[in-house]
Amino acid sequence: MTEHRVVSRTEWMEARRRFLAREKELTRLRDELSRERRDLPWERVDKSYVFEGPTGKVTFDDLFAGKSQLVVYHLMFAPEAEAACRGCSFWADNFNGTIPHLEQRDVSFVAVSRAPVAKLQAFANRMGWTFKWVSCAGNDFNYDYQASFRAEDVSNGTALYNFERNTEQMPDKPGFSVFFKDKDAKGTAFHTYSTYARGIDPMNVAFQLLDLVPKGRNEDGLPHPMSWVKLRDQYGA
Repeated sequence: MTEHRVVSRTEWMEARRRFLAREKELTRLRDELSRERRDLPWERVDKSYVFEGPTGKVTFDDLFAGKSQLVVYHLMFAPEAEAACRGCSFWADNFNGTIPHLEQRDVSFVAVSRAPVAKLQAFANRMGWTFKWVSCAGNDFNYDYQASFRAEDVSNGTALYNFERNTEQMPDKPGFSVFFKDKDAKGTAFHTYSTYARGIDPMNVAFQLLDLVPKGRNEDGLPHPMSWVKLRDQYGA
């Protein structure tokens, strides 16, 4: 890094302006993709999902909390695990302060995991998370929305992740799913969008900041991307 090209202020400004044109091009493309995303077709939610929350049963309708739009984070936490996935926790560390802003724009937010609610609450307390987090252990929600996988479905080729056949023997993977509830159609809910794998990168503020610095995410030479990530309270260990 110390051998990186160093130039005068004038040359630096010229190079930065040239790159700014590329950044603006990307911004315009992102805006265009966002418009196209909102124009995608929807599918009706036909199942009546019931979740387990800190105070008892929670219906799918309850997750909207009076809003017409719902964002769900599929947070990896298997029933037998003692802690949530460290990668998913890396994303979840971004959520607390975001919720009030989403609510002002008619959006409700919830995380969903297969672990029992007592484990979710204990881990949320450890991490200082206050966002809504419910257990889907008693329903097919995560399986239906490509975030959890039965071993037999992986074996017979019917398990999907990121809209392709999933061949990995992992019980859960991360993702975001979005829903809309039409108040003019007797509360009918629709699945409008889901994103997985690298599609969830933009929702991680730390990654966006790391992409700005000279070393970037600095993951070259690691066993795999994100192998450096730990639970927030373990970095000093």
